[in-house]
Amino acid sequence: MPPTSELGATGEHIAVAFLTDAGLRVLDRNWRCREGEIDLVARDGDALVFCEVKTRRGLGYGHPVEAVTPAKRRRIRLLAQRWLAAHDEHAPDVRFDVVGVLVRRDQPPLVTHLRGAFS
Repeated sequence: MPPTSELGATGEHIAVAFLTDAGLRVLDRNWRCREGEIDLVARDGDALVFCEVKTRRGLGYGHPVEAVTPAKRRRIRLLAQRWLAAHDEHAPDVRFDVVGVLVRRDQPPLVTHLRGAFS
């Protein structure tokens, strides 16, 4: 079980492995600008995917994907615009996914991938 300070990084590592196994190609990790950070940017066929990763150890505060609030969605959309302006990457489709990672003691992590979680 990773310490709390490393939980997010562990979840992102698990999410990258899960997404690449599902056929996505990760283009960027932890991209930052003045307004914030995008966890993952990936390519899924013709779609450019901006992905928020949430990791928890238990369900006491709800499922990890529930942590992506309307305010967080607005910020991710803004950050996606900033990322697109900073990169020469074009796609006919843009998608916003959420990956929830539940890290459990003595069990494999449970990964939930919500494709097109919001628009």
